[in-house]
Amino acid sequence: MTAPEPQRNTGRTIGALVSGVVVALVLTLGTDAVLHVTGVFPPYDQVTPNSLLALATAYRFVYSVLGSYIAARMAPSRPMWHAMFLGWLGVVGSVIGTIFTWNRGPQFAAHWYPILLVILALPGAWIGGKLYTSRHRDWSATRKFFAR
Repeated sequence: MTAPEPQRNTGRTIGALVSGVVVALVLTLGTDAVLHVTGVFPPYDQVTPNSLLALATAYRFVYSVLGSYIAARMAPSRPMWHAMFLGWLGVVGSVIGTIFTWNRGPQFAAHWYPILLVILALPGAWIGGKLYTSRHRDWSATRKFFAR
C-alpha cells in the first residue's frame, strides 16, 4: 500500500503569494505617495537626494520582509519556499525597474538605488520567511515539550 499523495493547495498557495505581494506593494506605494504629498520627497520629475533614497530603500526592505512573512504565514506548506518565491519576484521586478529607469533622466541618476533593491530582494525574503519559520518551529517544539 502506498502513502496518499499530499493534496495540492494551489488556491491557498496563490492566495499566500498574492497577499504578500499586495501588502508589500500597497505599503510601498502608499508610503511613497504620502512622502510626496507631504513634501518629504520632491515631485516625481525631480532628483531625489541620496538621503531620501536611503530612506526609501529602508522602508522598501522592511515591507519586503513583511510581505514575505505574510506569504510564509499563509502558505499551506513549505513556508520558506513561498517567502523566497516573493524574493525572486522582487529580483525580477527590480531588474526590470533598473533596466527601464537606467539613464532615463536626472531623477534616475542614482544608479546605486535600483541596484541595491535588486541585491536586497532575496535577503529580505529570507528574513521574512525565517521570522515565520523560526517562530513557528519554536512554538511547535514548546507545544510538544509541554504535551508530555
